[in-house]
Amino acid sequence: QVQLVESGGGLVQPGGSLRLSCAASGSIFSINAMGWYRQAPGKQRELVAAITSGGSTNYADSVKGRFTISRDNAKITVYLQMNSLKPEDTAVYYCYVHNGIRNYWGQGTQVTVSS
Repeated sequence: QVQLVESGGGLVQPGGSLRLSCAASGSIFSINAMGWYRQAPGKQRELVAAITSGGSTNYADSVKGRFTISRDNAKITVYLQMNSLKPEDTAVYYCYVHNGIRNYWGQGTQVTVSS
C-alpha cells in the first residue's frame, strides 16, 4: 500500500507564493514520475506539472514561468513552488506518483488565491 501526504496549501493574496509538498511512503518499488494535478469547482481535473525519475519536467501552459516542480528521490517527495499566484490558480491540488503500472493519489490540498 502506498500513502501520499500533502502539505502547504492555504490562502494567499494575488501575486503571492506557496510551496506544496507531497511525501510518499509504503510499498513503492519504483517511481517513473511524480507530479501535481488540480481541480477547480465545476472544472475537470488538469495536469499542473510533472517530473520524471530522470528529472525531465512538464508544465501546463497556464503555469509556465510561475510554478516550479522538483523532487527529492531519497525522501520520495515532490514539491511545487508556486509564485505570482492568480485567482484562477484557486483549486484543490492533488499529487500523484506513477510506478509504471498505476497512479497513486494524495488526498488533496486546497489553494485559495484571493484578496
